[in-house]
Amino acid sequence: MAKILEQPEVDPGPGNGFVSEEARRAAEQLRAVKERQKQALELQRENILSQRTSNPARRSALEAALNQIESQIQAMN
Repeated sequence: MAKILEQPEVDPGPGNGFVSEEARRAAEQLRAVKERQKQALELQRENILSQRTSNPARRSALEAALNQIESQIQAMN
């Protein structure tokens, strides 16, 4: 017996508006993975910004790490 709410599995070509349940789940999973990665990078960024040091070498390393994390966040957007 066919489910009433189930959308038919159709090739997601341009303009037809139907996407299979499997494709929808895969897209949602990919979105969730990217969101978790972005959240992890933002937490690392906050951690770096919260650290204070008078050691010039340590400060330089923190700035380099911050620049790298910010570039990764920018690349995700």
